[in-house]
Amino acid sequence: MKISKMTTHVVGTPWRDLTFVQIFTDDGLVGIGETRMLSHTQALIGYLAEAERNHVLGSDPFDIESLVHRMKFGDYGRSGEIVMSGIACVEMACWDIIGKALGQPVWRLLGGKVRDQIKAYANGWYTVERTPQDFHDAARIVVERGYKALKLDPFGPGKSELDHDERCRSIALVEAVRDAIGPSNELLIEMHGRFAPHEALRIAKMVEPFEPSWIEEPVPPDNLASLAVVSRGTTLPIATGERIHDRTEFRELFEMRAAAIIQPDIGHMGGILETRKLAATAETHHVLIAPHNVGGPVLTAANLHLATCTTNFKIQEFFNDFADSDILACAPGLPDVVDGFFSVPEGPGLGVTLDLDYVAEHPTKGAHFDLFADNWHFRGSQDGQ
Repeated sequence: MKISKMTTHVVGTPWRDLTFVQIFTDDGLVGIGETRMLSHTQALIGYLAEAERNHVLGSDPFDIESLVHRMKFGDYGRSGEIVMSGIACVEMACWDIIGKALGQPVWRLLGGKVRDQIKAYANGWYTVERTPQDFHDAARIVVERGYKALKLDPFGPGKSELDHDERCRSIALVEAVRDAIGPSNELLIEMHGRFAPHEALRIAKMVEPFEPSWIEEPVPPDNLASLAVVSRGTTLPIATGERIHDRTEFRELFEMRAAAIIQPDIGHMGGILETRKLAATAETHHVLIAPHNVGGPVLTAANLHLATCTTNFKIQEFFNDFADSDILACAPGLPDVVDGFFSVPEGPGLGVTLDLDYVAEHPTKGAHFDLFADNWHFRGSQDGQ
């Protein structure tokens, strides 16, 4: 079996582009992969066109290790977000082909399941005004839908340090959400790499009474020593990793004991197997994994297969019940979140199928998403920017 063709497809939403790759074999099988890029979609498409010619065509999709190694090292230059995201799309599609060829879900080919359901947390639900009442009401909708965990960034366009009034406003939003979801549901606090270490620690102390399960990316991701300062200065678990794109770059994080939970993005980390290897390394450091996921149904499916067979998995991020929920129609087959959990996918391969008619009807809009802009949290919804 050889790869005979590769195609790329972009689905646009008001705040993100989703890039899908289809891999075709000379045996007639088709596999799909997906990643989400912010403002770099065309660069990704350009890389994939070169990679198709240089590495992908003629490869055996079963030889994933060889293909990934060539794509990562065969161009000599150091791989970053764009290259690792391109690799991820291709790698994911190869797993989809292998599963279809063997009639098995991908998780069964990676060692089999260690759980029967996958806990999810909601994101993208707070496209409302930044008032305690509006956040309270929005959070109630999430738990009424059955979710047992949700995440929010209450800090507006904050950067480095908040002034006193804005800090109090942000904490009031956290308090309102905790009140709305009750004491038994998980509250996760996102910081998006906004703060200097001293401010991150001050905020961590203020949110401690609301018992968040983690504070995420409290400082920018370019200085792990600063992250270690925050980790040593708070009792709250630290989560990070969505902007680290090579598993070897997590080595320093583990050595510094700078985080309790890592959040690699399968779509930016070179795919399912690369992330599985990282999870195994994390386990040797007693670190949990909670993959970052701002993708659509194909990328989410890949995450579910990883979660099913990974012993140190904690929880799975999911946007599409609240942000751009119609995007689920682009690749039918993804399990629903029921009472806060995904079921284990059972179909062969990834278990989802790309709807090219939907793709054609939803072209890119050139979305640009700035987490430091006013009202970013509306994510292009009609009520916001």
